[in-house]
Amino acid sequence: DKLVNWHPYTQMKTAEDPIPIVKGKGVYLFDDKGKQYIDAVSSWWVTLHGHAHPYIAQKVSEQLHTLEQVIFAGFTHQPAIQLSENLLKLLPDNQEKVFYSDNGSTAVEVALKMCIQFAHNQGKKKTKILAFKDAYHGDTFGAMSVSGRSVWTKPFGDMLFDVAFIDTPTSDNLHGLQSQISHIADEIACFIYEPLVQGAAGMLMHNPKDLSELMKFCKKQNILLIQDEVFTGFGRTGKLFAADYLTEKPDIMCFSKGLSGGTMPMGITTSSNEIFNAFLSEDKYKTLFHGHSFTANPLACTAALASMELLLNKETQDNIRLITDKHKEFSQILNQHPKVENVRQTGTILAWDIKTEQGTSYFNTIGKFFYKEFLNKGIILRPLGNIMYLVPPYCITAEDLEYIYQTILQVLN
Repeated sequence: DKLVNWHPYTQMKTAEDPIPIVKGKGVYLFDDKGKQYIDAVSSWWVTLHGHAHPYIAQKVSEQLHTLEQVIFAGFTHQPAIQLSENLLKLLPDNQEKVFYSDNGSTAVEVALKMCIQFAHNQGKKKTKILAFKDAYHGDTFGAMSVSGRSVWTKPFGDMLFDVAFIDTPTSDNLHGLQSQISHIADEIACFIYEPLVQGAAGMLMHNPKDLSELMKFCKKQNILLIQDEVFTGFGRTGKLFAADYLTEKPDIMCFSKGLSGGTMPMGITTSSNEIFNAFLSEDKYKTLFHGHSFTANPLACTAALASMELLLNKETQDNIRLITDKHKEFSQILNQHPKVENVRQTGTILAWDIKTEQGTSYFNTIGKFFYKEFLNKGIILRPLGNIMYLVPPYCITAEDLEYIYQTILQVLN
């Protein structure tokens, strides 16, 4: 591995040997020595129903023997049509068109291009973007540009485009945010935001009511809304989508991660017909010139259809409620712990900060200590510095959750 591979978010010079994983089943991963690990972070938040799910595997296998890939420009296929229809039924009713890509970053890139060209196609120049200060929308250049500036983006700072960053809304700062936005509203093409939970920023959470108010204000200012549900979509927040907590509807939505149940790479950007219609023209130059080789890949569409079917099952919905309730009980215990602060929860997402002299930081060294301690005890957690979180697959049992909770307390003590 070290001779040939370059791993993500990894300083390869100082990194320890990676753990060879040879098999997955349900909530468990198994290494080459037979050791079992509970995947408590759903392998970077993607694995909804557990590893190697037999139903998804069966459906993908069937599709593989029928049609594995076809160019999506000028052609179509049943899995893509069915997936678009099924997904749109679950989204706010103004979401009417589906554009396929292959990951969360590209779903965001597509959304940004839609908004900027939406204005351009109508003879307007609106190129400024509005985003949250601690945002994370991906690692491609457009997605980096609308993400919070940090050491991650520093080498590319002069190459990122113009973004107006604002704080997340609260009842105290909402009026100030509205005033800040109104001064530049004519220049703003869109507002992109992670609804309710900012994942990579440290599982930062904000209130649905305050976000809805901010969305409503932006709509009055003719600012398009891009709702990035790459992380929060498909049940993570306790409801199917974060949109289900909000009173306002976005113009565009972005999806990936849990979309295919963690089985295959896929991204989706949905839009209203108002957005779509701005690209309909006899003028070919008003086309959305964007595409990927594997756009609407039939295998990925089939995996997503199977995953969505499992997600809507009563058993899955019951287990989402179980995880949510168990997290809530455990959060009350964590709140009393002297080494813990800022315990927060939205649905199946539970997060807390470890008190340290280094303060809250992605580079806080205590994260490495906790990571290794949990690995030794057969649990995969990936702390964001001193910020700990749980995002388990929906198939996890109450017994495995209890083992994780007790191990956390043991390691803390």
